[in-house]
Amino acid sequence: MGKVQNNSRQIYDHLKVAILVDGAFYRKRAYTVYGDKSPQERAEELDHYCRKHLTENINGVSHEHDLYRIFYYDCEPSKKSVFNPLTKKNEELKETNMYSWTNEFLKELKKKRKFAVRLGEIADSGIGYYIPVPKTKELLLGKCKIEDLKSSDLSMMVTQKGVDMRIGLDIASMAFKKQVSQIVLISGDSDFVPAAKLARREGIDFVLDPLGAGIKENLEEHIDGLRTQDKRFINLQR
Repeated sequence: MGKVQNNSRQIYDHLKVAILVDGAFYRKRAYTVYGDKSPQERAEELDHYCRKHLTENINGVSHEHDLYRIFYYDCEPSKKSVFNPLTKKNEELKETNMYSWTNEFLKELKKKRKFAVRLGEIADSGIGYYIPVPKTKELLLGKCKIEDLKSSDLSMMVTQKGVDMRIGLDIASMAFKKQVSQIVLISGDSDFVPAAKLARREGIDFVLDPLGAGIKENLEEHIDGLRTQDKRFINLQR
């Protein structure tokens, strides 16, 4: 029996692990669970969370893995001027707190050891304000009127370009070059499936961390593991 456990350790200990983070998804979930933080604090939080994946429990046995790199995918904030339909004025996004916060956050990540920041682009044509579903329901049900809306009731619609492509290319590159034994993807997007299937065909152990978000049942057949490292994310579903 002891021999089986020793063989298990040889197989699972010190796997070379790459951790890929869908930045926009992580920041949104982290804000809900951990609250508002400075760019430095959010960067430290992300680093700490990712490294939890380097300890894995398999059949009741704890295994320690080695970090290859943490890849962070996001976009630089837009400088576009956006029309606010409530104030009827154009707002310069480069003058907002979110613009400066995001730039500082990306700088903090670039300073961190073992972090690689991959940046796509914001589609300017896809930026604009919209009324979220809950507030839209209130309007349609007559519980509030258009004149009652405040700027805080609006949300910003942002469309990213090139992020999913970069994730897919990095997964394919690491798989073909045999640079890692395991890939952990922190994302709630199902577009990763083709890349996950490719990685698994190349012998990569592919783990998805959806930060507690639900995934489609048929996605489970395309991954080797599903785990979230903080129960507070899972509790968001309840």
